Amino acid sequence: MKNFVSVNDVANINALVAKALAYKANPFKDKQLGAGKRIGLLFLNPSLRTRLSTQVAAANLGMDAIVFNVDKEGWALEFEEGAIMSGNTVEHIKDAAPVLGRYFDILCIRTFPALQNRTDDYSELYISQFIKYCGVPVISLESATLHPLQSLTDIITIQEVLQASSPLREERGQGVRRPKVVLTWAPHVKALPQCVANSFAQWVNAWGEADFVITHPEDYELAPEFTNGATITHNQDEALADADFVYVKNWSTYNDYGKIYENDPRWMLTEDKLATTNNARVMHCLPVRRNVELSDEVLDGPNSIVTQQAANRVWAAQAVISEILKP
Repeated sequence: MKNFVSVNDVANINALVAKALAYKANPFKDKQLGAGKRIGLLFLNPSLRTRLSTQVAAANLGMDAIVFNVDKEGWALEFEEGAIMSGNTVEHIKDAAPVLGRYFDILCIRTFPALQNRTDDYSELYISQFIKYCGVPVISLESATLHPLQSLTDIITIQEVLQASSPLREERGQGVRRPKVVLTWAPHVKALPQCVANSFAQWVNAWGEADFVITHPEDYELAPEFTNGATITHNQDEALADADFVYVKNWSTYNDYGKIYENDPRWMLTEDKLATTNNARVMHCLPVRRNVELSDEVLDGPNSIVTQQAANRVWAAQAVISEILKP
């Protein structure tokens, strides 16, 4: 693996999941793999789970991890080619990235969309410029359009639950029943990017081992490049029927980019809505707005696996880093 910015960088999803779960069972089995190597974690926006889980994963592999909050501690970076730097930006990525590549063996980058111009955000300029100029492998800690470490974690968690839950693996006819996985839009108090939803859709479709349904209000369609292969419906009740996993996430509009058209509280997932599912496990990437996206009774109830999901972020990061480090 040269870089890790989307599912397209993964040759075999199930093999990567198996590696992650092996690390969960034995975190320090490759503690010499990263000995004498450094990993740089660069943040252009805040993080809790992504930052800490990646630091823990790197330490488990024997690496030194250094965190730098570019948005608060560094110079304002310019990413445009040919820019006349007479404004607020102080340093060009063409000058900064090669130096960082000399400091670190792996660079991890977290960016965030401005939600002002879809063309700009979906060009993935920031992370692509780091890849172009730093000269070392790059891991995305979230970009303008995707969050691959979160999505790998999500597949790990689904697989882990399936392996432990025989009711979800009951036989139908000649084969094992495919789990029904539902991604449902939820209300939120502000406009959020499509990153997690795009990425989850991309990974579940590439994994190909679930019946995948996306449900959202009208006008909240995601980019087809990520959702092709999923069943899409505006009827949440229809989508939730017989679901085995329900992933709750808000996102803003894609076509009229970055807007909030709908904030109907009836889209919040509640215990009543779970009654029609197949005792579905409930997922969310966190942080979550309680009693806006998800009710307390769901988040604190027996069907919630959000803590298990968040804890698995370590093993996703460790599996990816080890793939990049391995000889």
